[in-house]
Amino acid sequence: MDIKEIIAGMPNSPGVYLMKDGSGEAIYIGKAAQLRKRVSSYFHAKEYRSSRTAALMERVEDIDFITTGSVAEALLLEHSLVKRCQPRYNVTLKDDKSYPLLKFTIHEDFPRLILARKRKPDGSIYYGPFTNAKLLREALKLLRMIFPIRSCRTFPKSPCLYYYIGQCPAPCVGKINPQDYRAIMKELTLFLDHGRNGLIKDLACEMKGASEKKDFERAARIRDRIEALTRVVSQTHGMADLEGGTLELKELLGLPKPPQRIEAYDISTISGGWSVGARVTFDEGQPDKSGYRRFRIRGVKGIDDYRMMDEVIRRSFKGKASGKKGDLPDLIIIDGGKGHLASVLAELKDLGWKRPPVISIAKEFEHIYLPGKNLSVNLLPHSKALYLIQRIRDEAHRFAISYHRRLRKRTVRESILDEIRGVGEVRKQNLLKHFGSMPRIERATIEDLLEVKSIDRKTAESIVDYFKMKT
Repeated sequence: MDIKEIIAGMPNSPGVYLMKDGSGEAIYIGKAAQLRKRVSSYFHAKEYRSSRTAALMERVEDIDFITTGSVAEALLLEHSLVKRCQPRYNVTLKDDKSYPLLKFTIHEDFPRLILARKRKPDGSIYYGPFTNAKLLREALKLLRMIFPIRSCRTFPKSPCLYYYIGQCPAPCVGKINPQDYRAIMKELTLFLDHGRNGLIKDLACEMKGASEKKDFERAARIRDRIEALTRVVSQTHGMADLEGGTLELKELLGLPKPPQRIEAYDISTISGGWSVGARVTFDEGQPDKSGYRRFRIRGVKGIDDYRMMDEVIRRSFKGKASGKKGDLPDLIIIDGGKGHLASVLAELKDLGWKRPPVISIAKEFEHIYLPGKNLSVNLLPHSKALYLIQRIRDEAHRFAISYHRRLRKRTVRESILDEIRGVGEVRKQNLLKHFGSMPRIERATIEDLLEVKSIDRKTAESIVDYFKMKT
């Protein structure tokens, strides 16, 4: 049931999925063109599973995912994560002669990134091997569009076509010096090792530092690199681009300008238990984690999505300073239907807020509800506005479910203490406060337990004996 919730919250877009065991360790990492479809396939047609896959699925208790701009980018991110996490169920490809590699010729004055079939002791850095040669060639094209680097073996006497289309800085005729070229190489390495988000974060820090030093020319070059990194990935693979999506939203809602900062809210609960809310924030089309918030529902008992959403909105907006331009997003997206939208609008009105505009999206048919409109708006499947709304809504759903799941697991584990003779509510809270987590309580010795307030030797022995019986 829990896994089904996770899969339901996944977008059908390219990305990487991480299957985890009970301890939270990644035991398998894979890529997908359609995340939800690929991951759900593991839980069907059990009779066709290999023994290795069957063993993997018996251990999976959690699944995480990272969306990417394309399958080619997912291929590179998958490789980076497998190298970093070393999941036990990922097959190690030892036969470099059978699978292609990415070769980074860092020993050259102006290094190249090329395909190779085997490793050589030539001072180059190798990434891979990769199982899909066609996809790897697509990934290499993508990388060259984002990071302009030379691809020729020997320097020509004049700039080639790649220079004129912006995919090579033409070191052959001195258009770039070795220092600036190495800076591009550093960015490329960071992208290959940590993915797009890691590089953008690093570049943003560099741009800020350059601006503070009043090196505005360098700051502008870094800004251009960030824009290329965020735009090329989506545009190259036909995904709805940010600018088009926000322009459509501007027209749809009659806004004075395209919304730049967007917040989305979602609720996660099962039969009214462990109810939580979540807020995610997107700024210029990218998740802004500083604006993410989790809410434990306090004032609603039982199943009442409307009141739960009202509570989350109230707690989110009550603390904002009234009237200042930067305090509010340009748009709020609510996961729900017409009733959810009306309830949230009433709550905001009670709080004294006249802006920002609010819309809701119903999961079943992806209908969009607007303030003051009785009928829903049905956007076309290829609508850029719809894609942008779905992307932000899906992230809010993922964030809410992850908190709900974590809270439920913690509550279930902590309830184990209620089964131990001599451990009442006071001692239970003292144990959790002292050790901080259930696994630390389970590993504690009698001497460790005696350091806890209100725990005597008899109770400590009962706790140790209980967990010995469980192992």
